[in-house]
Amino acid sequence: MTAHWLQKNRKTLLRTGGSLLSALLLAFLLARNGSEVLAALRQVSPLDLLTALGLILASRIFITLRWYTLLRSGGVPISFKNTATLTFTGLFASNFLPTTIGGDVVRLAGAMQMGYDRATCLASIAADRLVNVAGMSLAAPLGLYQIWLAAPLAASSATVAPTLWQKGWDFARRTLASLTIWLKKPGFLLLSLTFALAHMLCSFSANYVLLHALGAELAPWRIIGIYSLAHFIGLIPISINGYGWQELTNSALLATLGGIDPSIGATVAISHRLLMMLASLPGAFTLPGVLAQLPKDD
Repeated sequence: MTAHWLQKNRKTLLRTGGSLLSALLLAFLLARNGSEVLAALRQVSPLDLLTALGLILASRIFITLRWYTLLRSGGVPISFKNTATLTFTGLFASNFLPTTIGGDVVRLAGAMQMGYDRATCLASIAADRLVNVAGMSLAAPLGLYQIWLAAPLAASSATVAPTLWQKGWDFARRTLASLTIWLKKPGFLLLSLTFALAHMLCSFSANYVLLHALGAELAPWRIIGIYSLAHFIGLIPISINGYGWQELTNSALLATLGGIDPSIGATVAISHRLLMMLASLPGAFTLPGVLAQLPKDD
């Protein structure tokens, strides 16, 4: 009985353990640089925080537009208002629910509750994720270039290249399978990608504002490259909702590739997380109704 329960909940247990480990490592980083982090936080003016929050809110609007474009072009007669409601509800769930219920599950449940076709909505959510990954992939070479400058990879390229090629090919096949509807409408797919890039620009700009407020000077293209890499590393399902793990990843890459003081990197990572949570608060008003429609476990 115990062995069956452990097998059934293995992924949840691993993510919970990863969350605790990431939280402990982040706590160690903060304890080690606690005074510097507090001093750095005092340097960020209310105007800088409001500017960063405004950019993050703008990025949420572009996320909504990205999914709205896919839904409408896929034949779902949804309004922009309802799309925004579902998007912010999903964002709130991702930021505040420390469970295995992801924002995508909440978005799908909400769309079904509104009476929209389940299959098309599910396909649009998959396509939405893939379009976002495609946008981040366009920026990733800027980060890889910085890694190459820090530690040339020529010696290991012979062993790494086949693995990367295989993963890239697998991703391409999954992308084509999920984008079947929209491959016949490339204009809408391109528009969705444009919104994805606009979302990325706003999010990266928010980090630039926070770094600049703390006196850290880093070229915009370097910030884009570092945070695009951090995005992909942060997707590794080590912790629930990426808590702790994403902040550690951002801080480590800023220090390693950008030469940013660890206390500043930690301050920016934590501030950005808090601002993202604040920007998703509108979803709190609609989340209870959506959760009520989710199937209950026996």
